[in-house]
Amino acid sequence: MGDIRRRGAMALGLTGLVAPLTLALGSMPAQAASSCTTQAGPYQKQVEKFLGRPVDGKQSAADCKAIKAFQTKHGITPNIGYAGSVTWGVMDLMNKQKAVGNKPNAAGKCPTNKGRIACVNLTLQISWIQDGSRLVYGPVPVRTGRNGYETRTGLKKIYWRDIDHVSNIYNVPMPYSQFFDGGQAFHSVNLSMWNPPGSHGCVNMTPATAKKYWSLLKNGDDVFVYGRKPGT
Repeated sequence: MGDIRRRGAMALGLTGLVAPLTLALGSMPAQAASSCTTQAGPYQKQVEKFLGRPVDGKQSAADCKAIKAFQTKHGITPNIGYAGSVTWGVMDLMNKQKAVGNKPNAAGKCPTNKGRIACVNLTLQISWIQDGSRLVYGPVPVRTGRNGYETRTGLKKIYWRDIDHVSNIYNVPMPYSQFFDGGQAFHSVNLSMWNPPGSHGCVNMTPATAKKYWSLLKNGDDVFVYGRKPGT
């Protein structure tokens, strides 16, 4: 996101697309990012179980290769196959998202008296569209604002849509942008939805999800954001 230019009006906001940042993994072994560590991490058993590896808590060459492939796919750096807190945090979130099934609003947090509404659960990093109590689409994983650039919570409305929006501040494309709060928007990115640490406030989506949201929502539709993103 960035400054939003349109005919006769300007809305100011923060960007929703941010390049991946190098993350510290606590007491990680000091090895080059291109190498594969032989050391077991503090979450070795949990990571092994998630990846379908033999759960023995010991690092093997095959374990490292599998962990490194997961890290590379989701932009977790350094990707040396170490079973640290960031890697396990992503896997744990994936498990929690999967457990939601087709009942993302089971706790009743997203209003059911607004008609069509897009809901965003920051805690689980998922979003869906419902109409009353009827699930219309989702839930799908999303990527929201990182620490210091949190996606703001509360009831909003989509106020502007721009299918080919480009951030003025970061000069990055924000396809299928649907703005709902001072520059924060739904839009697509070509990143993993689990790529840490998160956006600069926007709700990032896969291209397929952003296109679907574009087809299902319109100006004036409600958006409800609640919870708290892990790590913020």
